[in-house]
Amino acid sequence: VQLVESGGGLVQPGGSLRLSCAASGFTFSTYIVTWYRQAPGKEREPVAAISSGGSSTNYADDVKGRFTVSRDNAKNTAFLQMNSLRPEDTAVYYCGSNGAWGQGTQVTVSS
Repeated sequence: VQLVESGGGLVQPGGSLRLSCAASGFTFSTYIVTWYRQAPGKEREPVAAISSGGSSTNYADDVKGRFTVSRDNAKNTAFLQMNSLRPEDTAVYYCGSNGAWGQGTQVTVSS
């Protein structure tokens, strides 16, 4: 089981980023995917989740309306589109599925 995140970087407040989570080693289409983030000095927290088929999504209150989670089961990949980014969104972002985690991708929101 392997998950690899990508797409992080440095962006100005109000900007956008699209994170990707590439999965391998398991039947991706049968598992929920959850995006988490961990800011310095804070615990890892869930940000968004998507059902196995993609028909159901959930979001943390502070990202609702700004972040969109999606997936392409044909490509074994999940995405997190992040718009209207704020400095408080700065964190390492991880995807989780089937009990596994990726290595994370750094998102820094700063002017």
